[in-house]
Amino acid sequence: MPLSYPYRCPGTPLRRGLAALAATVLAAGALVGCSADDGLTGSVDAFLAGWRSGNLDKVGFVDPTGARVPAGTVVEEIKALSGDLAATPPALRHVGEAEVTKNLATTTVDIRWTLPGGADWAYQRPLRLRQNSGDDRWQVIWEPQVLHDQLAKGDRLTLRRTAAPRAGLLDGAGQPIVTPRPVVRIGLQPGEIPDVAALVGRLDAAFRAVRPPISPPVDLADLPQRLRDADPDAFVEVVTLRDEAYRQIRSRIYDLPGTKFRAEKLDLAPTREFARALLGTVDPAQADDLAAHPDRYAKGDLVGHGGLQGRYDERLRGAPGTTVEIRRPAPEGGSTVVTEAFRQEPGPGQPVRTTLDVATQNAADGALRGEKRRAALVAVRVGDGAVLAAANGPGAAGENLAFTAQVPPGSTFKTVSALALLDKGAVTPQTVVDCPKTSVVDGRPFKNSDDFVLGRVPFRTDFAKSCNTAFVALAPQLGPDGLAATGRTLGLEGSWDLGADVFTGKVSTGGGPTEQAAAAIGQGTTVVSPLAMAGVTAAVARGRFEQPKLVLDPAPAAPAAAGPTLRAESVAALKTMMREVVTAGTARALADVPGGPVYGKTGTAEYDDDPAHTHAWFVGWRGDVAFAVFVEQGGSSTASAVPIAERFLRALR
Repeated sequence: MPLSYPYRCPGTPLRRGLAALAATVLAAGALVGCSADDGLTGSVDAFLAGWRSGNLDKVGFVDPTGARVPAGTVVEEIKALSGDLAATPPALRHVGEAEVTKNLATTTVDIRWTLPGGADWAYQRPLRLRQNSGDDRWQVIWEPQVLHDQLAKGDRLTLRRTAAPRAGLLDGAGQPIVTPRPVVRIGLQPGEIPDVAALVGRLDAAFRAVRPPISPPVDLADLPQRLRDADPDAFVEVVTLRDEAYRQIRSRIYDLPGTKFRAEKLDLAPTREFARALLGTVDPAQADDLAAHPDRYAKGDLVGHGGLQGRYDERLRGAPGTTVEIRRPAPEGGSTVVTEAFRQEPGPGQPVRTTLDVATQNAADGALRGEKRRAALVAVRVGDGAVLAAANGPGAAGENLAFTAQVPPGSTFKTVSALALLDKGAVTPQTVVDCPKTSVVDGRPFKNSDDFVLGRVPFRTDFAKSCNTAFVALAPQLGPDGLAATGRTLGLEGSWDLGADVFTGKVSTGGGPTEQAAAAIGQGTTVVSPLAMAGVTAAVARGRFEQPKLVLDPAPAAPAAAGPTLRAESVAALKTMMREVVTAGTARALADVPGGPVYGKTGTAEYDDDPAHTHAWFVGWRGDVAFAVFVEQGGSSTASAVPIAERFLRALR
């Protein structure tokens, strides 16, 4: 478009401007561009900076008719038009050369909004400016279309968020652990209840009768107040039960006055207890979630809490979809006009595949069912180290003791001590080792459980009967670091990367004679987790340590390397002794368990200065399944841990 009169950049002498114009017309025809430090560029830059900061006092504005517009008015209109995006102004960039015709200029602005959830909405808009004839200043021609071509005065940008389909946790067969399962929502209609107190009492009794017990118990303390506050015909929800739990008490509650029932489906694991502490839960976003991550979560989102659901929440939940809409006020008698300006479809979550086996996990959960003390049972496949089950109790306990407990292993650690002694050639299964009632080391007495005495018997008998004093007498042959060295060949103290938090143990080292004696029987400063001991047991059964595996996809970045092949003669001897624990020792209750021979070791571990305060353990394997049972404050292992192991093995057939 040819210029009809000489154009002069602000601050450029007219004579020099005419010369420049002549050269430009000859060389390039119609367009004149100003240098980066001229008034036109300065006005554009000032406008873009002021748009983001909310201060446009350094910019002059006119409307398309040329009428002056106050800068404050433009600030308010930008804020109103931006609507839901007002708190996060876009990134703005002046691109290309300006086109100038007489006293009008048009340039291009790149506008890039970062939307909640990380979506980018980018587009370009023309920005028009008019040069003031009085002082040569360039003024921005303000109109709503500067923000977006479809905006008009009174419009506002709004955000609509679409949650992505949440992916699931998969078992070792690649099948979803959590699937839609039938539930019943139990509620009350206030207007139909003649006696609230009596009704609450009968509901409470019914809920307490559910087996396994509902954990945590249904709290009805605020129910009377909620009923008083609700409309007479409202549905006041009391609890949502799995269908199998509801059917247990249906006959007791179905005909109670005011009770209402809604059958639905929810995404749930096979049972309430199913590896719950390991898997975690998925719940609506809580207040602390929204406060901590306002850019990530919105009210109503499903959020993983704890366990694998929490650890892999970002992967599982995917990316929410975002739609930017233009809302135009409704004309008189009409409805609001909504125009879609931008859409990003939700990105579905990606599943997390685990090694868990449904049948093994159900057997483990069932074995702990009814146990009132805190307890854990973890099972590992001998062949490849896959974690098949991780159960925690009582009920659906929230802490994954199976992986993270840090407790003394007691006599289960004689497995490690015996292997170390066999490797050193200090004993064979037939070596006679005295088992007195008491052994004193540097003035500290060590006793056997219930003060039993075996006398001079083969080492295999000391192991099978779990004689503390025999191991205390042998401890000096291991030296201050022998146990720790052997423990490390079995995976203890290793850096395991299996996709979940795990404590791999801490083995006593460098101690004096008393500490060495205590360490030989799994006391002193040695502490482990059930998974660490299951890993030890699987290593003995396999003949080499392999790090337990839990999450297969995404594959952990740095799993521990396999251990060295264990000395065959030592492993064979230890296996023989661990079998004798079951056939003639402290775990004889497992001798008639069907499904193949059981190998193992019991353990009773003191955890404070009172010898009567003990944890109970059993570690062992049958076939291709190694496992560890731990009962906090369980007392005698034969009375608590071994029966749990028996229930597990019988259910696992």
